[in-house]
Amino acid sequence: MVGCRLARVWDDGVSEVAGMTDVLLTVGTRKGLFIGRRRGGAWEFDETPYFNAQAVYSVAIDTRGETPRLLAGADSAHWGPSVFHSDDLGRTWTEPSRPAVKFPQDTGASLERVWQLHPAAAEPDVVYAGTEPAALYRSEDRGESFELVRPLWEHPTRSQWAPGGGGEGLHTVITDPRDARAVTIAVSAAGVFRTQDGGQSWRPSNAGVSAVFLPDPNPEFGQCVHKIAQDAATPDRLYLQNHWGVYRSDDGGARWNDIGEGLPSTFGFAAVAHPHRGDTAYVFPINADADRVPADRRCRVFRTADAGKSWEPLSAGLPQEDHYGTVLRDAMCTDGADPAGLYFGNRNGEVYASADDGDSWRALASHLPDVLCVRAAVIG
Repeated sequence: MVGCRLARVWDDGVSEVAGMTDVLLTVGTRKGLFIGRRRGGAWEFDETPYFNAQAVYSVAIDTRGETPRLLAGADSAHWGPSVFHSDDLGRTWTEPSRPAVKFPQDTGASLERVWQLHPAAAEPDVVYAGTEPAALYRSEDRGESFELVRPLWEHPTRSQWAPGGGGEGLHTVITDPRDARAVTIAVSAAGVFRTQDGGQSWRPSNAGVSAVFLPDPNPEFGQCVHKIAQDAATPDRLYLQNHWGVYRSDDGGARWNDIGEGLPSTFGFAAVAHPHRGDTAYVFPINADADRVPADRRCRVFRTADAGKSWEPLSAGLPQEDHYGTVLRDAMCTDGADPAGLYFGNRNGEVYASADDGDSWRALASHLPDVLCVRAAVIG
């Protein structure tokens, strides 16, 4: 178990605000996990990072039980990747005595990274993990042990999956709050796959999503999907950020429609849905796959409030000069509050926050290691 002292090292300059919700913010970086807490209007961050010198690619804040549980996928260059959990808001962490995520010997594979940790929407103790090599794991004990979802691992198309630039990672898991059997996953670069029978069978769900880098730009699978987000009001409505292209599905992913018009670029990594407002989602456009800096070198989040018919830039409080901080696929999130708190971190080691649905922003941190993932949740 590991722990560290608490100290106020960053302050957003806001005085205490009566009734403002308390928020836990986790920032996974290439050299550890930073944890901050907002009490009233002031932020406090732990003095030193957890998992020092380890890359933290995935974090989940599970608020479904009486006690919130934090899960972290940390990757030690010496010991390899592991999944840790904390039941005291990150002050101490426990690693299971046996590996929580491990490839069975008969697969001939070994775990390289845990890309995603996702508490299931309709099953209180179930947590999913997405890994590299691309595989889905299921836990029924809140993330202390996981089992490989064999039908996806043994999918007949698997031999044709190709890794994306960052590796062959299963980086997105979406569960249906109405039906525990319905799960959607995304793999770079194999595309979207869905099950509606609890993982016993999976089918590609990429119709309408372009793969501009392939000879056939409209294959059944092989798209380089970067992230998917689920609409707050309509679970069948999904938003997808692709390797070139922003899309929406209104039928759970069976068919996708291009909604990128009005964005300065349709390349990017992150996609986030508003936690309460339907038809509202956010992306962070990047110039190009060969020029991975903010679109037009301007630090801007773009929001749609009409399911992608139009987009507006959100930049109040963000840097106005030329900016080069790329936001990765899991480095933007919401905290579930209303108005929604929004957060993003970038490869410059900067973290920005909004407490008003993205209308205005302020810097919370700078000079951190490369930010890989950001997660936040209301805890008070």
